Amino acid sequence: MTQDELKQAVARTAIEYVVDGDIIGVGTGSTANFFIDELALVKHRIKGAVASSEATAARLRGHDILVFDLNDVTSIAVYVDGADEITASGAMIKGGGAALTREKIVASVARQFVCIADGSKLVDVLGQFPLPVEVLPMARAAVMRELAKLGGQPRLRLQANGQDAFITDNGAMIVDVVGLKIVDPVALEREINHIAGVVAVGLFAQRGADVCLLGTPGGVRKLTF
Repeated sequence: MTQDELKQAVARTAIEYVVDGDIIGVGTGSTANFFIDELALVKHRIKGAVASSEATAARLRGHDILVFDLNDVTSIAVYVDGADEITASGAMIKGGGAALTREKIVASVARQFVCIADGSKLVDVLGQFPLPVEVLPMARAAVMRELAKLGGQPRLRLQANGQDAFITDNGAMIVDVVGLKIVDPVALEREINHIAGVVAVGLFAQRGADVCLLGTPGGVRKLTF
């Protein structure tokens, strides 16, 4: 099976977690896009969705799925999103698509967090994938100095032209930290969150996944945490 076929398989399985008559939180990225396409087939069953990015909102609206502002929602039954890396304990690195802050916010409101990913995303120790950190523009250099003290190499994420800084939906920048071996993701998440100028870090460990659906050649593997 191709990687896209594995992603589609877990996206289809994730529909089992959709709660009829409720609002669904939807993440950002290629695997989440497959879930949106599957969700469109059962859109009559739900009230609508809360999106974690402008790109996700646009894709949902393209399928005529009602998109709610989170401020107008009191609860979300389930949040479905992908991961760049995930451990057997449910801790994740997310933010490859630069939507980590909104993803964290929507996930915090949901009663259940379902991670969907292909099997290659399951790792023993987080850190092979660069750790994204969203920062306020004025604090970029100061934050990068503090991140360097943690043992990694911080790099400013650039746009496709390779020159201009990538700007998030929140008007902030992304610093990707490479070379980390994250043996205690909860502690590192707290430490980075305390750096002045950090908006959010792409470690989802204090609030990790409740369920992970992994696409493998032998079928969808389910992990619960």
